[in-house]
Amino acid sequence: MYTSTEQFLKDWKYETDSTVKLLENLTDESLGQKITPDGRSLGFIAWHLIMTMPEMMGQAGLKEIDGPGHDSPVPESAKKIAEVFKKTSDSFTEELKKNYKDEDLLTEDDMYGEKWKKGLTLLYLMLHHAHHRGQMTVLMRQAGLKVTGIYGPAKEEWEAMGMEPMK
Repeated sequence: MYTSTEQFLKDWKYETDSTVKLLENLTDESLGQKITPDGRSLGFIAWHLIMTMPEMMGQAGLKEIDGPGHDSPVPESAKKIAEVFKKTSDSFTEELKKNYKDEDLLTEDDMYGEKWKKGLTLLYLMLHHAHHRGQMTVLMRQAGLKVTGIYGPAKEEWEAMGMEPMK
């Protein structure tokens, strides 16, 4: 759980920068990639990351985040998804800076039938991001796209450094 907005914002910047790098490798053709016929598509998962910011954080008091509604359709353009991600994340960051102080992170909100402290909601948003970003990397590999490292080098990055990828 976060108890410092400054620490969250530092972590959030790293996480969103990593997500942007990944999103910028998507192609319009890859957005339909699924693991199973009835599974979520790569485009849906990327869009879900974006829609979650105003939805989840709206429940935690940040009502003015500029982002798509939870029922907005997935764009057919990978470039559009990356642009909207950046815009929504920037808006979320600004709203958090304007509206949350460190002491606010200890206050509770009704979240999905439970009581969560705002600092826990921020942690869960971050973990939600990491979870779905992991799903995206699998789908991206299946679609033949380049995957960037997040918490360490991806296979191609190891090779570019002249090193043998870990097995």
